[in-house]
Amino acid sequence: MTGRPRAFDRDEALDRAVRVFWRHGYEGTSLSDLTAAMGINRPSLYAAYGNKEALFRQCLDRYHQGPARHVRESLAEPTARAVAESLLHGTVAVVTREEGPGCLLVHGALATGPGSEAVRAESAARRAAQRAALCARLERAARAGEFPSGTDPALLADHLTTLTHGLAVQAAEGLPAARLHRIAAHALLHWPH
Repeated sequence: MTGRPRAFDRDEALDRAVRVFWRHGYEGTSLSDLTAAMGINRPSLYAAYGNKEALFRQCLDRYHQGPARHVRESLAEPTARAVAESLLHGTVAVVTREEGPGCLLVHGALATGPGSEAVRAESAARRAAQRAALCARLERAARAGEFPSGTDPALLADHLTTLTHGLAVQAAEGLPAARLHRIAAHALLHWPH
């Protein structure tokens, strides 16, 4: 005997869940918010995605593959400076989208209550992995001679990571994209060369 087929588009519903978590964060999003936005009932949500925590993890994956793909794509740029430009300006483009504003990975689970430690830890681990990938890319650039002697690729990765997170916070507070792009351009004036 086969079950009744799902009467909803799983990917479309997941995209809607991403937008809800992106706008309200993990703690600020209720199951009722999710089911209303996704157009499904709770049993369907649990059957298709698991619990709220499992759904949030899937939303983080979707966010990384979709709106935040610039982070991964930036690492493929031919020079370290191009990596930084792509990362900073790509971040501005994402954090000023209507779905946000801000960054799901930065804001989504930064402040959580008891019982949500795993979600906060998951988000922190993903941010750390992004920083590690950026550091590895900048270390390759250093070995290729792209930086002056004494440039610390790890410190530069920390600097860029802090800037991208700061841009997300500023966007969440309402700074317009034009101003954020100016901030990114100013930061690049101090790029080691």
